[in-house]
Amino acid sequence: MSQDPNQPPDPSAVNPLPAAVLALATVIFGVEVLFWLADRGVIGGPGGEMIRIDAIERYAFFGASVDWMIQNRRFPPELLVRFLTYPFLHLSMLNCVMVCVFILALGKMVAEAFGNLAMLVIFFAASIGGALVYGLVLDDDFPLVGGFPGVYGLIGGFTFLMWVRKRALGERQITAFNLIGILLALQLVFSLAFGGPGDWLADLSGFAIGFGACFLLVPGGWARIRDALRNR
Repeated sequence: MSQDPNQPPDPSAVNPLPAAVLALATVIFGVEVLFWLADRGVIGGPGGEMIRIDAIERYAFFGASVDWMIQNRRFPPELLVRFLTYPFLHLSMLNCVMVCVFILALGKMVAEAFGNLAMLVIFFAASIGGALVYGLVLDDDFPLVGGFPGVYGLIGGFTFLMWVRKRALGERQITAFNLIGILLALQLVFSLAFGGPGDWLADLSGFAIGFGACFLLVPGGWARIRDALRNR
């Protein structure tokens, strides 16, 4: 029996966003809203535009800090915490909105397949690993900010799910990597055309970590993933 178009949709037919996904996107967007208001003098007074700059200086990730910690064999908390705080800082509202859209879309699928905690583990493991590779490989003074390394970790998780699905259905598994291939190609084009920092390395590392972490986060093995995907 078809539903009356004049009746509101059945709430039970709509899958709500997992709590961890909604919370992560809300915090990231909330931080950017504060910066956006400060940039326009709504909060912080005439010098409000300095709030974002000050936050980046205090909580962004700088690659040189990795070299310093290794050379001095010291790991002060004020430097280590930057591995976790930089994903919440963005250079503009547009960057933040793009990150939140990816978190809501891809994080939902990853959390539904693996669970809320596993989704957060993938996001932050990719953020930490992406920053570490960024600091070890590149000699770049530009601070690493934004949630894209973590987002690419979620893309890695999504790719893992598609890879398992195609494996279960006997389809070409290489096509599961279409999304990451397109995104990296676009990044390469923009980097060649406009230059910019080497944060693409943190993104690529985040993807690899997110994809690899899925092998460790699967409770019940392949059978559970296949069942979750088939029941979607």
